[in-house]
Amino acid sequence: MSTQFLSKLSQNYIELLEDNEYYDITIEVGEDPDVKIFRAHINILCYRSPYLRRTLTSSKKNKDNVLAHIKLPNISPEVFQIILKH
Repeated sequence: MSTQFLSKLSQNYIELLEDNEYYDITIEVGEDPDVKIFRAHINILCYRSPYLRRTLTSSKKNKDNVLAHIKLPNISPEVFQIILKH
C-alpha cells in the first residue's frame, strides 16, 4: 500500500508542476530568444533546492499573493525543466 501511495504522491507533484491556475511564484529562465516562464510552488522549490531557497526567501510577495517575478538567465529552460521534474 505504501508503494501505491508514493506513486500517487509523485503523480500529484507532476500535476502541481503542470498546473497553470494554482501557483505562488513565477520564474523567468534563459536569455532572449530562448526564455520560458515557469509557474511553481515556493514551498516545494525551497525544500528541493538550497540554491532556490536562498534566492526565493529573499523575495517579497506582491499584492496578488504571487512572489515577485524572478529571473534566472544563466540556465536554459530545458535544463530548468529537468531540475523541476527530478
